[in-house]
Amino acid sequence: MRAPLWATPTTILRTKTINFRLAIICLAAASVGLSIAIISIAKLLLLCSALALLIFSRTPSENGAPLAKTWTMPAVIVALLAFVLSLLWTVAPQEVALASIAKYGKLILVLVMMALIRDRREAMYALGAFAIAQLVTVLSSWLLFVGAPIPWASSRTSLTHYTVFSGYLDQGIMSAVFAALCWHLRGLTPGRFGPQIAVTAALVSLANVFFVLVGRSGQLVGVALISLAIMWQLPRKYRIVVAVLPFLLVVALFFSSPTMRERLTLLKTEVQAYSATQNSTTSSGVRIAFWQAAVQVVAQKPLIGAGVGSWSTEYDRLERAKNPKHQAINPGSNPHQEYLYWGVQLGIPGLLLFAAFLLSVLRDSTRMEVPYARAAQSAVLALAVACLFNSTLYDGLIGDFFCILIGLLLALGLTKPAGPPTLERVT
Repeated sequence: MRAPLWATPTTILRTKTINFRLAIICLAAASVGLSIAIISIAKLLLLCSALALLIFSRTPSENGAPLAKTWTMPAVIVALLAFVLSLLWTVAPQEVALASIAKYGKLILVLVMMALIRDRREAMYALGAFAIAQLVTVLSSWLLFVGAPIPWASSRTSLTHYTVFSGYLDQGIMSAVFAALCWHLRGLTPGRFGPQIAVTAALVSLANVFFVLVGRSGQLVGVALISLAIMWQLPRKYRIVVAVLPFLLVVALFFSSPTMRERLTLLKTEVQAYSATQNSTTSSGVRIAFWQAAVQVVAQKPLIGAGVGSWSTEYDRLERAKNPKHQAINPGSNPHQEYLYWGVQLGIPGLLLFAAFLLSVLRDSTRMEVPYARAAQSAVLALAVACLFNSTLYDGLIGDFFCILIGLLLALGLTKPAGPPTLERVT
């Protein structure tokens, strides 16, 4: 009797050599764990490679993710077209509107990664580059925590909040996602002790999020991803426990992590202060004030919104109606909530477009094998949770992180292994 034996990670990686296109893909995957300057260079090279592929490729490759058959591709294209179309009615100054178009243009990176990665071997090389960069960041943060000098730490809060290349908000979210990927894709780690190393990396990353970094968004993303991973390990009839699991985890972490206890206590204090005095100078107070204003804008312009980049203009309009002496906020600011931001710019259809993007990635992930599907679904859940408290896709660095990672994970799960997909052995 003959049974199929799928190629192992080691045999996949040994199939071919690295070429210039793959080197750029790996650089892009690694860059999202590094500084914004490196990310910008990697994005430029990535887009140039995609343009060259479009111009010089005469026949479509038989390998690679089947873009035309995905739900993600039309979701991304329709969303970008909606933002461009809203230039016709936006109330924002032209330069602000165009800058917002450029920021949301990073969504195209999802499709670019899928188009450039031709087989699973290439996706695994890129995933390895991503993992190495993320692991360096996590270990560097721990070294900063114990007082070791890290010459490559460029963050302004490296000495106070133990961040390496970005702020604590971004780094916390990225490290929580990295931990989830280490867990779900542990079987892909080469070597005899590869899975154990991946699990250790996951634990070290989560400990960094909960006990070292102070970003509440990253901690909540970590709780959500742990809950999801536990749910998948439970028998189906017991999975209802996931409804209470996040609350149990938060309680456990509240009493075991001084960092998380301090941040949650501060959150309660800030919310109470805003309720009592409308004090919008704190982190939570600013968010609540912005969210209330954003809901107002969506209610006033529910069908088409105020146009791309319109948040600052609309917020200033509402505030001046209450206080003529209101000082204008930064034209490039955002309401710190991605869902509401799409609603402000595109109305209720914008909210539906953002939900459609998330659901399209989830739908495409259902065609993957289990480990790849769970990794992609964890990334989508992390994005969905992070967007509740931040304009994650709009922001630099963290938005690039999610777009490049989602494209990489879709390519990993939807592409074929390099060479013959199966080997046969006699059993």
